[in-house]
Amino acid sequence: MPIPKVLIINQPFNNNTGGGITLSNLFGNWEREKLAVACSGYLLKEDMDPKLCNNYYQLGSKERKWIFPFNLFSRKYYSGGLNMNNLAATQDKVVIKKSKLRVKLIMEYINPILEYIGFSNFQAKTKLSPEFCSWIDNYNPDVLYIQTHTREDILFAIEVCDYVKRPMVFHMMDDWPTLIGVKGLLKNFWKRKINKEFRLLLDRAELLMGISDYMCEEYKKRYGKKFITFHNPIKLDFWKKGQRENYEFPKSPTVLYAGRLGLGIDRSLKSIAEAIQKVNEELQTNVKFVVQAQDAPDWIKNDKNIEHRGFVKYEELPRIFSNADLLILPYDFSAESLSYIKYSMPTKAPEYMASGTPIVIFAPQDTALVQYAEKYNWAAIVTNNDVDVLAEKLKQLFIEVSLREDIAKTAKNIAEIRHDSERVVKEFQQMILKVAENNKYEETLTL
Repeated sequence: MPIPKVLIINQPFNNNTGGGITLSNLFGNWEREKLAVACSGYLLKEDMDPKLCNNYYQLGSKERKWIFPFNLFSRKYYSGGLNMNNLAATQDKVVIKKSKLRVKLIMEYINPILEYIGFSNFQAKTKLSPEFCSWIDNYNPDVLYIQTHTREDILFAIEVCDYVKRPMVFHMMDDWPTLIGVKGLLKNFWKRKINKEFRLLLDRAELLMGISDYMCEEYKKRYGKKFITFHNPIKLDFWKKGQRENYEFPKSPTVLYAGRLGLGIDRSLKSIAEAIQKVNEELQTNVKFVVQAQDAPDWIKNDKNIEHRGFVKYEELPRIFSNADLLILPYDFSAESLSYIKYSMPTKAPEYMASGTPIVIFAPQDTALVQYAEKYNWAAIVTNNDVDVLAEKLKQLFIEVSLREDIAKTAKNIAEIRHDSERVVKEFQQMILKVAENNKYEETLTL
């Protein structure tokens, strides 16, 4: 059977988000003209990768409607098809550079308020428009591939499924439904309602995918459905270009964290900084903690042992990761954070593994990340939320060259066996082909 035409809903191809990187790698060998993406305008940014897919539909003001009074302040996005090859020619249609201040106000102030009073789950709604339906008809996909991150995504995905009537593959990145009902005046109402709606979407799927083995096991119990694990594969040749081979440390070694800030991360980053300071005092060393993130967190400004670096191009990451002396993967230990990250698998985990630099995990025991690392011994692991315990593990790694080398070599080996894109992408492609061949879409009741 020829490669099927896939319509991807809610996730663009990019190289600085976990979902975008995973998507890019899983569909890396697909025929370009047989991929199309439909997503909201706020997801389209300057890091888009048109090499993999150039056929986009921006879900704008004709599809996404805000309730009063939010409609008075919402940004007006263009609705329609886009040529991602020439972003300069679409400047009047795409808001590539979003206002950092506006995003910060929304994420840190407006959204928490709306969540508390119960408005966040219906403040906006994305619906099919005649223009979008025409675009879908012209593309005529064989398979739908869908990710969701909100109730709005769920409802829109159901509408698309019922309109297109093609087999659907659903891929879960984070266990965000667990956070629904944690807080807010209407938490119990929304938890029950969204759980029901989410199950309706799952019923429409021909194939269900999760981001980790632990997630798939949990979802089998929770939803009574089989999920298959697909997380980020890597191109080994790309990562071997700068792979570390020497495990001696310089006079001023660096511990690198590269990734997002915010929920699930920030508190542990502070603990890491304290642990490194403790190591420096006890061993009389000059270890530097490097935080590579979009913005510098406020708390690092007065610490001379912490350095902020902005994001770099994806092509530079093999050099950046291999030049670090230790790579650290942290999760926060709070109940809210654990609910969010428990079943997730960091996109950068296999990238860290392939770099050849020893890895330290600082995370709760009951997480997919820790379970995976313990099973295959590819990292030094600290599951106690204790600065002293973390400092002792770091000291051990700084002192014992053989330990660093064993961890790094094991990680490289696991990356080759379990994350090689040639194997994973082939398996992923075969799954999509099987779904397209079955074409068993069945009509289900709409909401």
